[in-house]
Amino acid sequence: MTTSPLPRSPARDAGLDPSAVLALLDALEGVELHSLMVLRHGRVVVEGWWAPYTAQRPHLLYSLSKAFTATAAGFASAEGLLDLDDTLLSHVPSLDAQVVDARSRAITLRHLASMASGHTRDMLREASDLDPADPVRGLLLLPPDREPGSVFAYSQPCTYALGAVVQERSGQRLTDYLRPRLLDPLGIGPVGWRTWPGGHEQGFSGLFARTEDVAALGQLLLQRGRWGDRQLLPESWVAAASSRQVDTPDEPAPDWRRGYGYQLWQSRHGYRGDGAFGQFCLVLPEQDAVVVTTACTTDMQAVLDAVWAFLLPGFDAPTEDAAAQARLDARLARLHLPAAGGGPWPSQAAGSYEVRSDGVEAPMASLVSVELSGGPDGWQVRLVEPDDALAPFPVGTGEWVVAEPEDGGGDRVPVAASGGWLDDGRGRLEVVFLETPHRVDVELDPVSRTARVGWRLEPLGDSDLRSMRCP
Repeated sequence: MTTSPLPRSPARDAGLDPSAVLALLDALEGVELHSLMVLRHGRVVVEGWWAPYTAQRPHLLYSLSKAFTATAAGFASAEGLLDLDDTLLSHVPSLDAQVVDARSRAITLRHLASMASGHTRDMLREASDLDPADPVRGLLLLPPDREPGSVFAYSQPCTYALGAVVQERSGQRLTDYLRPRLLDPLGIGPVGWRTWPGGHEQGFSGLFARTEDVAALGQLLLQRGRWGDRQLLPESWVAAASSRQVDTPDEPAPDWRRGYGYQLWQSRHGYRGDGAFGQFCLVLPEQDAVVVTTACTTDMQAVLDAVWAFLLPGFDAPTEDAAAQARLDARLARLHLPAAGGGPWPSQAAGSYEVRSDGVEAPMASLVSVELSGGPDGWQVRLVEPDDALAPFPVGTGEWVVAEPEDGGGDRVPVAASGGWLDDGRGRLEVVFLETPHRVDVELDPVSRTARVGWRLEPLGDSDLRSMRCP
């Protein structure tokens, strides 16, 4: 049974100057944000989605997924399913005879939780190449470079192995294990998590959830594991998870050099979970606040810099402008991503276009053709792969049109499309995959009947059509 959504309050009533939020939005104009939510004193005081993104749609969180995996480990620890001082090998005894390196045998769950396995690099490719069916075995068969616990390296198999132990010990996938313990009590509805070999949910990435779901987890952490009149997660776990467990001196950006807890980063202010392309959950105990963003940007430090510079000074600051709340409300209501330019489609634009990758910086390599068709109900596009395709979906001219075309397996892939005809005789399309941070830019040449299709920012991992939706 889920609870009601988080309570709401105007920013001004919660001691947050609306002018500070407006300044933050100004500072982030050059960043492709998809959502922003700020909680203060347990209430949502700022919320906005950049259309065509919306409140109810889940969003791929990338490594922000790790915060949910760590929370699952916290529950499992409290229930006696595991102890952080257990060795990883003790949970996979079938590998005992194969793992002979002393450092590998010494890796504990605590080392995994704090990214301190002793390896000095991300081991994902090496571990999965060594054993594609069992990355945990792959990790254990690759001897650490240093003593476990002595060095930080952001390594995806650490989180995967931690999540795999929870799943093996509980006999459930992470989402099923978390449902009665976390998701239902916090009012979190359906979520999806990509799986890895053997059926385990990834743990290190691949979770799809709403902005408000992430905010609820942040609020639980801010309240040291307490939700209403229940202590859901042990306070001692939250204290340890949100504290520096290992130093991170070699990280390139200032907010990544503050240390690492259990799948949570220390920040110049508070601590956070984060994921590639600007998925953030900032927990700010001094301000009694949580800040969540979803986005598509490579400059994640710029997002944090803007929050520190513009939003933080607005907490408990006097509100000089009485009309600022109204301006903020109006601005949040009209947030949108600019639609693609171009004029109406001419009849000669219709047809099939062979996808070419020459001259495309980040091609959508899975596509073989783009099909454009027009009719009395408007123009439609169809994206085609060798063994799959999306059913035709509408394209807006000067606006986004949202649709949920089916792929070849009958699963719906939410998209928004806009486009038009350019003055140089070419067509342009933009297709946003609405449950991910990603979109593709499509250039159509009616003379050569070719299409160049490139990612605005290329996804990490799988990037075919089936991967562009919540599982």
